[in-house]
Amino acid sequence: MVTTPDKVSKVEGIKERSNALREPVATELLQDTTHFSEDGIQILKFHGSYQQDNRDNRIKGQEKDYSFMLRTRSPGGYVPAQLYLTLDQLADEYGNHTLRVTTRQGFQIHGVPKQNLKTAIASIVRNMGSTLGACGDINRNVMAPAAPYKDRSEYVIAREYADRIADLLAPQSDAYYEIWLDGEKAITSEPHPDVVAALHREGDGTLIQGTQEPIYGVHYMPRKFKACVTVPVDNSVDLFSQDLSLVVITDSQGELEGFNIYAGGGLARTHNKEETFPRLADPIGYVDKADIYDAVKAIVATQRDYGDRANRRHARLKYLLHDWGVERFREKVESYLGKGIQPLKPLPEFKYTDYLGWHEQGDGKLFLGISIQNGRVKDEGSFQLKTALQAIESKFHLPIRLTPNQNLLLYEIDPANQDEIQGILDRCGIQRVEQVDPIVRLSMACPALPTCGLAVTESERVLPGILDRIRTLLDKVGLPDESFITRMDGPALTLCSSLFGRVGLCGSVA
Repeated sequence: MVTTPDKVSKVEGIKERSNALREPVATELLQDTTHFSEDGIQILKFHGSYQQDNRDNRIKGQEKDYSFMLRTRSPGGYVPAQLYLTLDQLADEYGNHTLRVTTRQGFQIHGVPKQNLKTAIASIVRNMGSTLGACGDINRNVMAPAAPYKDRSEYVIAREYADRIADLLAPQSDAYYEIWLDGEKAITSEPHPDVVAALHREGDGTLIQGTQEPIYGVHYMPRKFKACVTVPVDNSVDLFSQDLSLVVITDSQGELEGFNIYAGGGLARTHNKEETFPRLADPIGYVDKADIYDAVKAIVATQRDYGDRANRRHARLKYLLHDWGVERFREKVESYLGKGIQPLKPLPEFKYTDYLGWHEQGDGKLFLGISIQNGRVKDEGSFQLKTALQAIESKFHLPIRLTPNQNLLLYEIDPANQDEIQGILDRCGIQRVEQVDPIVRLSMACPALPTCGLAVTESERVLPGILDRIRTLLDKVGLPDESFITRMDGPALTLCSSLFGRVGLCGSVA
């Protein structure tokens, strides 16, 4: 049963009238305009695109310089070589000649004009990619540790289930393919049979009958929903910051037994709105592997039916956990699941790893983690990462895994090719891991100006200079070996760092 408040936000009506994400995008895409309406912008997000304008080019009295950002749906950060080369080409033909790795393990292309939007999305889908569900009030890209280990079963399982949960929670409407590919279903593989079965298994109210979206219904989620799958110890995915986190539990032989479940995390807040706040996910319990899809559906249904649809600032799952408490939330999830959730399995302490540098992947081949400042793949001065990756991918066709720290892993590397690949990177000015300043290695910034509509100051464009000043200061005071974890946020006007991993420092950068 979906509970609908007497007063709902404007976006709820837009979703209801969209005919399962078709309108007004389908109609407005055909119009000879540079941009979409406000209603169109909201539905376009579900298709993986944000409308933006170049704020450096704003001139009073003239139309804004509109363009579009495209974001890929890449569960576990997986990007095949064919897709990477397509994105590289699209960035040059229609975008701003750069790609950007996101903190949810996807790629973004910025600067695509409206008239090229359909061509760009169709090209992505026809080359083993998708943008469906990368944005909007829906489950976003499902994260997993990027490390492509082949001899550690828990990592293999985490990658597999990231794919399966992504398929389970993907929109079922045909709108995406109707609009961008004229109805062509360019899908490389069908979902796992267990996922297909779960999509048709009613449970105790988890599915909504009579709609094109049995899990989401006509209103989809109250706000965005973020999920990850990880393994014990590995917190490269920031599991406590997710709406839903699954931790793989295996037996002594490495066979999957089930999953620990955490829910209700999220770090976002609205500037100057004290009723919004960051929150760490709570432990919910453990479920056997046979029940994991129904458990995920039950948690999604709980948020779908009881999340706040009146106040979008209060609509994330973390606020439902905060308002209800863990016990009430668990009871409601169990009512949808139809059985109890078991106590959490004991786990070792989680740690952060970025997997940069050269590593063995466990089957005789290698993988290489490349540090990318702020995730921006570009050619600038002596730094020619875009050229280097294009050369490597064109010759060796290596699969890629993107990391939550906006870095990139090349894997399935034959050891015989290691020197040639490293030589390409060296010639293109790409620092080896031991050359990367730890301050840079542990830093991230959002794009902010000029494309983000929420930004009130700079972030990505100025962080490198700020880090240089921090490094100079540390050297000056006799702390050359110390480093910061640094995050810079344009919309929130803050620069936040963790000094030595212990002290949090936050201050205005305006």
